[in-house]
Amino acid sequence: MSGLMQVFGRSTPATLGAMTVLVAAFVAVGVSLFKLTVAGGVALYFVIWWTLLFAILPIRNQAETRPEHIVPGQDPGAPARPRLREKAIWTTLLAGVVFLGALAVFPLAGL
Repeated sequence: MSGLMQVFGRSTPATLGAMTVLVAAFVAVGVSLFKLTVAGGVALYFVIWWTLLFAILPIRNQAETRPEHIVPGQDPGAPARPRLREKAIWTTLLAGVVFLGALAVFPLAGL
């Protein structure tokens, strides 16, 4: 799985393409299986994705400790390698699982 993350996380266009395909697949499943509208599916997925992004961002961050790489005004806790593209893909995958799980539970809750 980390090999795929390196391939899709190598460039911004590759990351955005992978995310677009994944989001479209998750929303299509939500629309077809759970009688959701496309706009409703995209809106719910976006809220879940954005919430999970803030939970995933701090994972595996290490502060920059090499003095030659610290610039004036830099926050001392700023990550040395934030891996934002990789985290965006992980967020997309996890949000898809949570999205489909939420859609499966909604009928049980009467929503």
